[in-house]
Amino acid sequence: MSFADHAVLWLHLVAAVFTIGPGTAAVMSTPRYIRRQNTVLVGYLYRTTRIYSIAALLTLIFGAVLAGMTHKFSQWWISVSLTLFVVAFVLLLLIIRDQRTALTALTTADDTVAAGRAEVAPSAAAASPSGEAAQASEAAPEGQQAETAGGGQAATAVASDARPAMTTDPRTGLRLAAVERGRIAMMGGITAVIWLVILVLMVGH
Repeated sequence: MSFADHAVLWLHLVAAVFTIGPGTAAVMSTPRYIRRQNTVLVGYLYRTTRIYSIAALLTLIFGAVLAGMTHKFSQWWISVSLTLFVVAFVLLLLIIRDQRTALTALTTADDTVAAGRAEVAPSAAAASPSGEAAQASEAAPEGQQAETAGGGQAATAVASDARPAMTTDPRTGLRLAAVERGRIAMMGGITAVIWLVILVLMVGH
C-alpha cells in the first residue's frame, strides 16, 4: 500500500473509533435514563446520538475511498460490510426518532405534573380570603350581606372558569416513553451487533 492508502486507512479507523464508538454508547445508555425519567440526560443523549450518527458517515466515505484505491470493491466482504453499514445507519435514524419521541413524552409528563402543582397554590390562597369575607359579612347589614354573597359567588365562578383544567394524564406520557425505551434498546442491540460483524470482516481481511 502507498502512503496515500495508509493515510486513508488511518482516517477510516479514526473515524470509526471516534464516531461509531461514542454514538453506540449514547444509544445503549438512553433506555436507562428514560426509565429514570431524567429528561436532561435523555435530551443530551439524543443530541449526542444525532451528531455522532451523522459523523459516522465519514467512516463509510473513507472506507469506500480506500476500497476504490485498493481495487477491492469486487470482494464479497466489502459488499457485505457496505450493506450492513447502510442497515445500521437506517436503524440509527429510527433510534433518533424514538429518542425524540421519548424526550417529548417525558417533557410533557413533567409539564403536566408542574401544572397540577401550580393549580394547588391558587386554590389554597383563595381559601383564606373567603374566611375573612365570612367574618366581615357577620358584622354587616343584611342588604350588604346579600350583595357580598352575590359578588363572592360571581368571583368564585370567574375564578373556577379561569382555572386551567388538567386534561393530560402524566402516566400517558410515561407509558409512551416506556414503549420507546424498549424499541431503542432492541434496535440499539441490533446496531451494536452489526458494528461487531463489520469489525470482524475488516480485521479478518
